[in-house]
Amino acid sequence: MAETITFTLVKSGIGSTKKINATLTGLGLTKMNKKITRKDTAEIRGMLKKVSHLVKVEEI
Repeated sequence: MAETITFTLVKSGIGSTKKINATLTGLGLTKMNKKITRKDTAEIRGMLKKVSHLVKVEEI
């Protein structure tokens, strides 16, 4: 596994459930095309899997 992971919000969370929007906020994705770099952990991976249809993930 990579040490860090970078993800970008490529599709809006508007119209998604409250749970999905809360996950996006928890990841720090508040605006379109915002790029976030985090430590690659199981918790982050699980959150990204839940919103995989809205984000683009790059392993660094």
